[in-house]
Amino acid sequence: MTAAQYDALERAIVDRSRVAIRVNGAELVVIPEQIQMKNGGEMLVTQNPSSGLPLLVRIDDIERLEVVR
Repeated sequence: MTAAQYDALERAIVDRSRVAIRVNGAELVVIPEQIQMKNGGEMLVTQNPSSGLPLLVRIDDIERLEVVR
């Protein structure tokens, strides 16, 4: 992830904006909630906007990130 994408992710967390991410070839639209350190790596804590279910994503596994406006 680039520095600009990381900055956009942090802003999306503050603004509670949806983000589109690609992880292992799958495209997901989620609401990012926070970034945590877990098992020596950064984890993005997200929420599914439809079901409200939580989803943890390793920051290093994110292939693409775009804020949905």
